[in-house]
Amino acid sequence: MLHALLKNRHSFHDFLVELLENSEFTFLFNGPWFTNMYLPSTVDPFNVHHILSKNFANYPRALNLGKSLMFLEMYHQKMAQSFLAHPEFLRFLIKKTWEKIEIGMIPVLDHASMEGLEIDLQDLFHRFTFDTICSIITDHDPGSLCINLPNVSPSKALDEIEEALLYRHIVPTCAWKFQRWLGVGQEKKHRQAWEIPDAFIYECISKKGEQMSKRSSEEYKVDNEVGIDLITLYMNEIRGNSIGSSNGDKFLRDTFLNFLIARRDTTSVALSWFFYLLSKNPQVLSKVKEELDAVMVKSD
Repeated sequence: MLHALLKNRHSFHDFLVELLENSEFTFLFNGPWFTNMYLPSTVDPFNVHHILSKNFANYPRALNLGKSLMFLEMYHQKMAQSFLAHPEFLRFLIKKTWEKIEIGMIPVLDHASMEGLEIDLQDLFHRFTFDTICSIITDHDPGSLCINLPNVSPSKALDEIEEALLYRHIVPTCAWKFQRWLGVGQEKKHRQAWEIPDAFIYECISKKGEQMSKRSSEEYKVDNEVGIDLITLYMNEIRGNSIGSSNGDKFLRDTFLNFLIARRDTTSVALSWFFYLLSKNPQVLSKVKEELDAVMVKSD
């Protein structure tokens, strides 16, 4: 099927939509022999709900997890479901997201408008989601979304890591493993890129640990006006369970990375497509505004 994909690379998304429509919204892509390009794709809401929510435990991210790692995987899933619905975390999420809109997105758009600048909206949304997810996880804003649009190395490194992982799905397994053994090509970039987000995440965790050591955990929990960041919830939980200090930081690092990757690209791409479609269908803009106004009135 790779030939058809390459032939339609100029209209990649339209081609995928057509495939999914003609296959009842679920499609198995078969790549060339000796590669890892055997990828199931679905946009069926029932399938998505089955995999990501209803039967999430049946779909581990790795089949060769040991018993201890499998325990941590299941433990993390239960914690994540609990914490993401935590009322104080939800309050914190809303506060930090709105703060980023006010001090980040609006000033950048105002500056671009006054100066008559052409901007990359997807890049802005990418920066927006990176800053907000870091803020709601650790209460630390990297500040990538500001008027001068600085180069933030952890975000750039994640792009390089994802590119290397995509490469692994294209070439035979023996090829990328051989590159990894030699330390060349995409595997060299992959190894070097990992060092940057690792250092960034561990630094954030260390700073949060220092803050928590200066205040009791109860002070974080009773702050109803501000809410509570995600790592604080995890740290409080870890203190009272079987995950020792030797595994605690790595567990928090993996948690941080999971949430960062899950939200950063998905949300920024969805926002980019949303505004692109609005620009192509201006007649819908007034209807969207009416819906938003109704929601804002209810929330007030």
